[in-house]
Amino acid sequence: MCIQLLERYNAEGEAFLLHIPTVDESWVHHYNPECKAQSMKYRHKTSPSPRKFKVVVSARKVLFTVFYDMEGVVHMEFLEQGQTVNSERYISTFRALKLRLRRVRRDKDSILQHDNAHPHTSRQTQGALKQLELTALPHPAYSADLASSDY
Repeated sequence: MCIQLLERYNAEGEAFLLHIPTVDESWVHHYNPECKAQSMKYRHKTSPSPRKFKVVVSARKVLFTVFYDMEGVVHMEFLEQGQTVNSERYISTFRALKLRLRRVRRDKDSILQHDNAHPHTSRQTQGALKQLELTALPHPAYSADLASSDY
């Protein structure tokens, strides 16, 4: 695979690198603070002001998935509350990505770079990638000699 990629890079030059969207997933913490008008309460002058409790920043979090390449962000999604990342969810994300790549990058032969988590490498996902004509960069086999934690 490395030789094929190198040959393609030598043939196409820097333009080849534009065909490699990368995906990253990250948890994003958020909360919606009240504005001043929302937090106001009518009270008598002599009554004590109501206590306000601060919302902890990590009270809510959503999974943010972003696809980007050399030119910038191609596609992004937020995982709705209560959903889990599984093959079906990942496949629907790929379908949206493929439409976006056609519209934004006019790309026909993208090489997707993503990690090897189970939803990304399942048979269902691999079949969908083939159907959508998206190629995934293969991951090398794990080797203790190549572990990044050693560096």
